[in-house]
Amino acid sequence: MEGPLGQPLYNAIAALIRQQIATPPDVGIILGSGLGAVAEQVEGPVTIPYHTLPAWPCSTVAGHHGELVVGRWANHTVAVLNGRAHYYEGYSMGELAVPVRVLRTLGVTRLIVTNAAGGLEPGFRAGDLMLITDHINLAGMAGPSPLRGPNDAALGPRFPDMTRAYDPALQHLARSVAKAKKMRLREGVYVMLAGPAYETPAEIRFLRLIGADAVGMSTVPEVVAACHAGMAVLGISAISNVAHFAPSAEKVSHDEVLAAGAAIGPRMRDLIGGVLAQL
Repeated sequence: MEGPLGQPLYNAIAALIRQQIATPPDVGIILGSGLGAVAEQVEGPVTIPYHTLPAWPCSTVAGHHGELVVGRWANHTVAVLNGRAHYYEGYSMGELAVPVRVLRTLGVTRLIVTNAAGGLEPGFRAGDLMLITDHINLAGMAGPSPLRGPNDAALGPRFPDMTRAYDPALQHLARSVAKAKKMRLREGVYVMLAGPAYETPAEIRFLRLIGADAVGMSTVPEVVAACHAGMAVLGISAISNVAHFAPSAEKVSHDEVLAAGAAIGPRMRDLIGGVLAQL
């Protein structure tokens, strides 16, 4: 089913989560492929498997642990989605928005989204971190959207503004943290494709031509739902590989993505921790 699944459902899931935690979270964090170790930073964690929460989309992909981790990090109560589901796994865009809407129901007002992405900008290197300054919703521009269907005004407006999908103040804060930690932080536009096949060289040239700097198969439905709900969003991509603009003997694999995510994890953790400490 596309579109909002209903406030009663989100209230019911949020109630189940509240029964298991002591303090409601104020910051949500979504971890992408291979970045699960970042969740180890949470103190006093309460771990809730996704499959115990009704209507919560469960990931079937390696590198996504499939658990909600709630605890303390840098003087905040955070709700960490250790792994996410994807459109290519068979979920509707509306189903992919369920976790974000539940986080908002719990009281989360700021969302940090991360992902593993292929680098399209020629200057990018595998292992880079990229601050997402904007996105291109190529998978959804022609129709599929978490907002498709009747709008519930309790969730957000019928036509949400996306001109500042990624919060400028949070971006400024991430830049300041990266500078203080002497951490190289690239910046660019993320484009979402439906997947799960990786891009052909011709598709990569096309994506670069329309202004994309990194490409992946996630994140955008969550950001759309978050903006609809009035949440401030910070997006960070872990550049797991550099896309080939011409046929290459090197093959892209999910194992490569997971290995790169594990290597980038400590810097992703330090950047997120620095941002949390200054919020």
